[in-house]
Amino acid sequence: MTHTDHSTTSYWDYIQTEALLSLQNPKTNLPDEAVFIMYHQVTELVFKMILHELQQLVENPFSTDAMGIKVDRINRYTELLISSFAIMKHGMDHNEYNRFRKELAPASGFQSVQFRYIEIYCTRITNLLSKNITIDLGASPSVALCFEYLYWKEAGHDHQTGKKTPTLLDFEEKYEKELISLATNVRGKTLEDQLLNLPNPNPAIEEKLKTFDYLYNVKWPLVHLDTAQHYLDSRGENKPATGGSDWKKYLHPRHQQRSFFPSLWDKSEIYDWAEPRKTDLDKNITS
Repeated sequence: MTHTDHSTTSYWDYIQTEALLSLQNPKTNLPDEAVFIMYHQVTELVFKMILHELQQLVENPFSTDAMGIKVDRINRYTELLISSFAIMKHGMDHNEYNRFRKELAPASGFQSVQFRYIEIYCTRITNLLSKNITIDLGASPSVALCFEYLYWKEAGHDHQTGKKTPTLLDFEEKYEKELISLATNVRGKTLEDQLLNLPNPNPAIEEKLKTFDYLYNVKWPLVHLDTAQHYLDSRGENKPATGGSDWKKYLHPRHQQRSFFPSLWDKSEIYDWAEPRKTDLDKNITS
C-alpha cells in the first residue's frame, strides 16, 4: 500500500494554489468580470514584487552595483505592468464591462494602497504634492501636513461641492494613518534620497532610475489612460470613473508631471511629460 509523504513539499501547497484560485468573487454573472478581477489581482502581485525590491533598497545599505541589479528588476516588473494592459483593453467585451462596472462603485484602482507604498518608498513626500497648492507649506513641511495636499487627493474630491468622495473617505479611513507612518519612517531614506546621497555621480544608476521614472510615471499611466478611453469614451460616452474622479486629468502625466527623481531631468523634459522620450527600451515595449 502506498501513501503520500506529507513531510515533502508539493507545488500546490508551496504556491497555495487552491487559496489563490478561490479569491475571485464576481458581483455579477457576467463572465468577463472574472477577467477584470484576476487582472487586478495580478497587478497587485506585481506591485508586491516591486515593493519587495524597494523595501530592501530603502531599509538596507547596498553597493551601487547591487542597487543597479535591483532597479533592473523593478524595471522589468514595470514593463510587465505596461505590456499587461493589453489584457484589459482587448480581453473584455465592451458591453459586458460597462454592465458589471456599475456594481463596482465607489471602489476604484485609485484605492490601491500598494501603489501609494511604491510612491512613498521611491521619492520624497514633497515630490508628491499637488501642483495646484496655493498656500506656502514652508521649507520643510511635516508629513502629516503634506498628506493634506498630495496630488491624488485632488482626484478624490467632488469639484462641484469641494467635498471628499466616498472613494477617498473610505481609503483614508482604512489606510491614511499607516501611510503617514510609513512616509515618516522612510523620510530621508527613500530611493531618491539614496540617489542624492551618492558620493559621486553614477551615470549607469542614474539612467536605470530615469528609465524607471519614465516607465512608471509616464508610460504606464498613458497605457492605463488608453484602456480607460477604450471602455469609457471610445463611443463618445465620456462615462465617469467608478470612483468619481476626473480620470482623463488624473491619469494623463501632462497634468500630474509626477517624477520620483526630478534631479535627473531638465525642466524641458518634465514639462514635456505629454511627449515621453523615445528610448530603445520604449521602442521594444511599444513594438
